[in-house]
This record gives sequence, structure tokens and C-alpha cells, in this order.
Amino acid sequence: MIESVGRALSSPRSRAAVALVSTTVLLAGCGGSGGGSTTAAGTEVPAALASSFPGTKATGAPVKIGLITNEGGSAISQPETRESAQAAMKYANANLGGIAGRPIELVICKTKEEPATARDCANQMVEQKVDAVVLTSSGLGDSMVPIVTGAGIPWTTSIAASNSEGTTANAFSWTGGFPTTMTSMAAYAKEKGYKKVAAFVIDAPAAVSGVEAIGKPVFAKAGVGLQIVTIAAGTPDASPQVSAALRNKPDAVAIVGESTVCTSVLQAMGTLGAGIARMSVQSCVAPEVVDAVGPGMDGLQVFSSFDVASDDIEAQLYRQVMKEYSPSTPTQGYAAIGYQGVLGLVRALHGLTGTVSSKTITAALHSAKNVVLPAGHGITFTCDSKAVPGLPSACSAKEVTGTMSGGKLGKMGVVDPSPLFAR
Repeated sequence: MIESVGRALSSPRSRAAVALVSTTVLLAGCGGSGGGSTTAAGTEVPAALASSFPGTKATGAPVKIGLITNEGGSAISQPETRESAQAAMKYANANLGGIAGRPIELVICKTKEEPATARDCANQMVEQKVDAVVLTSSGLGDSMVPIVTGAGIPWTTSIAASNSEGTTANAFSWTGGFPTTMTSMAAYAKEKGYKKVAAFVIDAPAAVSGVEAIGKPVFAKAGVGLQIVTIAAGTPDASPQVSAALRNKPDAVAIVGESTVCTSVLQAMGTLGAGIARMSVQSCVAPEVVDAVGPGMDGLQVFSSFDVASDDIEAQLYRQVMKEYSPSTPTQGYAAIGYQGVLGLVRALHGLTGTVSSKTITAALHSAKNVVLPAGHGITFTCDSKAVPGLPSACSAKEVTGTMSGGKLGKMGVVDPSPLFAR
């Protein structure tokens, strides 16, 4: 995980205040008003989204964009992130003129969340001569980013989860990734007056080292003690770990993991820790978690880079795009990360014309300003390396949050953890 951020947060010289520029102006393909319409496939489009489907089709030779996903592995597999990325590609090609007027062609590689396969995916991107790479999600960025960027290809993701993704030149993360998730949780804990939080973290090196390097410093700065408890992926019953952690009488718990970890911890909390406040990452509201935990989900405070549930115009657009181009994909859970990654790239390159290459894409990304984050509940991103101290690849610092009730996320809002980054 991004150790340099932990060092930056503890270094007085580098804890500069984060200044984010916000805007209400949406780029092409976002929001709008007017009469209802139908798409080429005959899908009805609500009036509020009519201008988001202008039907500007991409033409000419395709722009090859690499898409790396973490599916097919025995422990972790998230095909829904690929499906939403493909939906965003189809939407952009049919309505936004793709990239520079040319259609996007996704070159897909599945890491299986194994280091050897991840490196192979990175090498495939170089061999295929893609113009840019989008990662949906993975903890193996350190195995891939040096290969891709070393070949002069820009690396992009919605949520950086590794040191290389956050600090490498020509790597871009539309959000502050894991550091801003942990910092937003710390800010929320401070606001609620918590003094002790137990963090149940998936037993993966990137996640554990990230919570150690990032979570502990920002929670400490917020005046909150953080206990880290590791849970292996696929653990069917986390009761022993949860019981041991609760002996320290935490005011709240935080869950950082994929759906199996979320399910086992939340089920154990329902039995052993009823009434204790709970925070989690977005993957904990995957459909399989909600189905397994049931009413025990109520009250869970979720931190994420995206909002797919509210009436915000960007959330409506996400649901409409998925209805049109990937109707069988569940829209809750972690699916939107692929959509956000691909459509974020398209929006950041909105002004690109003429030659499309890794070089021109990289230059355009470095100059991207006030870009509306897809499904971002009003968040915008600017890739000027100033959003998060110690994390030059981050293009924004804000985080979306919401509360689970009746199996759905509600009370959506935005957390700005910048004060915990500032000196």
C-alpha cells in the first residue's frame, strides 16, 4: 500500500493543506434537462438524462485501451467490474464520440489476483501497444505499474491501492484511493467522538501494510486509537477474531476487505457486537453480503469513491448506462469501479483532438482539471499532483459516504478529509 503517504502525514514539512477545486459544470455526457427520449436500442431515457445520450457515435480506427481486472482467482473474483467498464465503453462509443471521436477498444486481461498473472497482464498491455491502461481494482499494482509506465503507457485507475499507483510518474488515480478512504473514516470517527476503533482487514500484504502506514497515522491525528485485526479471505466465521477484538471495548469497528471478509465479520458482529457502530468500504455492500447478513446491515456507514444509489444525477446516469449496456450486472457492490475508471478516462480526455497516442493521452491527463467524477456525487478531479500530500498520482481527496438501511444505501454525502492531511 502507499507507505509514502503515511510518511507524508507524519512529516511536518510535507503535510500541506489540500486545496480542491469544485465545480457544478458537467462535461459532455453528464446530467442535463429536457424531454425524455429513447436510445438506439429502444431503452427509455428519463427526461433528466436526455442530454446525456446525444448519440454522438465514434468513428474511424479504434483507440486501444488496456483493461486489467481481478477476476478468475480462487479467492477473489470481481467480473462485475469488467462488465461495468465495458458498459461505460459502449456508452462512450455510442454517445460521447469515444476518445477524440474514435471508438474505444478494450484489451482485457484478468489477473486472477496472482503476482505472476498480474505481471503477465502488464506485459500483454505493452505487447498489444495499448494507448493507456485502466485498472478496475487489484492489490497487485506494484507488480504491474512499473512495467506499463516503463513502456511509456499511462496507468489509470479510479482507486489507487498500491504504492506504485500512487507515486509513479504518469500513473493517475481519479480519487485519493485507499488513503482517502482511511482518512475519511478517521474524520468520521473524530466527528462521532469515537476513541477506539477496531479495524478488521483482509489478510493481504497491500491492505495490511496500507492500514498500518496510512490508517494508524491519520486515526492518531484524529485522536482515535486504531487496532488492526487481520482476517483471511474466504474465512467462513470470524467470530474468534471479532470476539478477541471486542474485549478491548472499541467504540466502533471498520471493515476493509472483499465480500467474504465483510460477510464473516458482519455476521459475527451481529451476534457478538450488536449496537457497536460499524464502518466499511464499498465492497461490503455487494449483493451477496446484503443477502447473507440481512437486517444486520442496517446502520453500516459505507465509504466509497462512488454513489450508485441516490437520486444524484451521476448516480442516475450510472444506473441508466448499466440498464442499457449491461442489464444483468448488479449495480450495487463494487461493480461501479470499472465504470468510473473508464468513463473517468473518457471525460478527462474530453478536449483531446488530433493524434491519439500514449504521449498525447499522458499530456492531456496531466492537464485535466475539474473533471466530474462518474457516479461521484458531485466530486470533481484535477490531476495536478496537489490533491493529497505524498500521493502525487491522486487527482482528488474527497470521499462518498452513505448509511445502509433496509438493504440499501441512503443518506448519501461527501466527506472532505483534507484537514487531516493539512499541517
